[in-house]
Amino acid sequence: MPARQGNAITTIALFRGGSMSRHLRAATVGMQRQRDFLLFAILATATATLVRTATPAESPATTNPQSAISIPDFSGLWAKPHLGIESPLSGPGPVVNKFRMRQIFDIDGRPLPAATAPFVSAVLQAIGDYTNPILKPAAAEVVKRRGEMELSGMPFPSARNQCWPEGVPAVFAAIGIQMLQQPEQITILYEYDNQVRRVRMNQPHPAQVTPSWYGDSVGHYEGDMLVIDTVGVKTGPLAMVDWFGTPFTHALHVVERYRLTTKLPEKGRYGV
Repeated sequence: MPARQGNAITTIALFRGGSMSRHLRAATVGMQRQRDFLLFAILATATATLVRTATPAESPATTNPQSAISIPDFSGLWAKPHLGIESPLSGPGPVVNKFRMRQIFDIDGRPLPAATAPFVSAVLQAIGDYTNPILKPAAAEVVKRRGEMELSGMPFPSARNQCWPEGVPAVFAAIGIQMLQQPEQITILYEYDNQVRRVRMNQPHPAQVTPSWYGDSVGHYEGDMLVIDTVGVKTGPLAMVDWFGTPFTHALHVVERYRLTTKLPEKGRYGV
């Protein structure tokens, strides 16, 4: 793909809300949101946070092939407190928005001081930073050209504004998701445009993958971590990594890692 990195390891953080809330947090690349759900993928290491809105079931999701005690419960509704993909604490990160604004509220909804609040991506325009070192020259030129279109007042065509499937990993920008966790399959429902992903558990990728919008996703557990591996994502003029139009090739390989972390007693939530 047009980025300098080969495989993309994705980590996303989410928060579960509600009276019996929990906190989730994925590990490897990273993102963060309200309901702590870790989820990003490709071209860079990033972190995202989500918050869970529904009370999760307390019973384990499955007993095979791993002990029920070690399999975490990711089922339920989740939401992110911010847009886009957060940069990691160190190292290369995803393409970010050059159009910035002061953050107004913190993750718990409390107002932040206008003079000292951190700068975050603004939602009014998506102007990707084409100087990001993870981009190869051809990809950087695409991001630059699409940013210029945004500045001219003519947004570039994307899967979202053309009402097409966003695909992986662009669909990770959705604010709300629901995970249906079963022994043989995990289904992920995205609140925007009723998009759906199905992850086959404990199965290999086929020898020949037919490209599709969401690719072929297989998952397994590594101890207390859920790992989702996706290949075979369809390319095309509307296929992109993010809201800035970052392109990718058929070599795109997305890895997501989800893991429950410590509980926040004062919030009654768990982190991912």
